[in-house]
Amino acid sequence: MGSWTAKQNKKFEEALAIYDRETRDRWEQIARFVGGKSVEEVKRHYEVLEKDVMAIENGRVAMPKYKTTPESCTTKHHK
Repeated sequence: MGSWTAKQNKKFEEALAIYDRETRDRWEQIARFVGGKSVEEVKRHYEVLEKDVMAIENGRVAMPKYKTTPESCTTKHHK
C-alpha cells in the first residue's frame, strides 16, 4: 500500500463523514473523493484506522500529553 499524504488523510476523514455506512458504493465514492487511491487501499486504510481507534479505546495506546499554557486554559468573554 502506498503512503498517504496529509491532504489524502484529510480528504479520507471528510469522505467518511459524507459517505456513511448506508451509502451505496461507499468505498468507491470515498476512493473517488480522496483521489489517487484504489477501493482496496481505502478499505485497508479504514481497517487500520478502526484498529487504532480500538487500541486507544481499550487503553492499549496512551493518549498524548499536551503541554498547556495558562493562556490556553482560560476563556475570555467579551460583552
